[in-house]
Amino acid sequence: MPVYPGDIPVSLMQTTTVERDGYAHFTLRTNLHAGTHLDAPAHFLADGKLVGDFALDVFMGRGCLLDVRGERVIGYRPAYDSLVNPGDIVLLWTNHSAVYGTEAYYADHPVVSEELAEFLIRRRVKILGVDLPSPDKPPFAVHDRVLGANIPLVENLTNLWELEMLQFEVMAFPVRISAEGCPVRVVARVFD
Repeated sequence: MPVYPGDIPVSLMQTTTVERDGYAHFTLRTNLHAGTHLDAPAHFLADGKLVGDFALDVFMGRGCLLDVRGERVIGYRPAYDSLVNPGDIVLLWTNHSAVYGTEAYYADHPVVSEELAEFLIRRRVKILGVDLPSPDKPPFAVHDRVLGANIPLVENLTNLWELEMLQFEVMAFPVRISAEGCPVRVVARVFD
């Protein structure tokens, strides 16, 4: 599983087997920001909420896919006023996940504008998800603003193209832990 440059690699090791020990057991070693994962406010804010501090309903809700392919700086568009509703889980589809697992994925990715971040905060979205390693670059102003509004971020999404032109619900449940982040399995339930 690819990890952010400088982070420890993910390892999965079998420590016992049914044949030898009567039961199987594996040990997973990972940082909490490997693969598709959630950033809680405590990732950037000293007094920010931890993953386990959020109510369960924050991690599920109506999905809103914004097609932002081709934008290097993902800006606000007036059309978003009618697309994004309070309580939505907004997913930004840049198609950058097409290079997931390569150096290019981390080296040169699009970023979310502060203007769009402020719009999403004013709209009171539940979560902002991106098919990027990060919605921004140093000094991480978008992380600060979005997480400062108690809106979790989900990074490293893939397969967003499958949701184009569909109505769907998003579920992104983390393990309930007292930490600044957590891997998540993000699922979309499509409505007919």
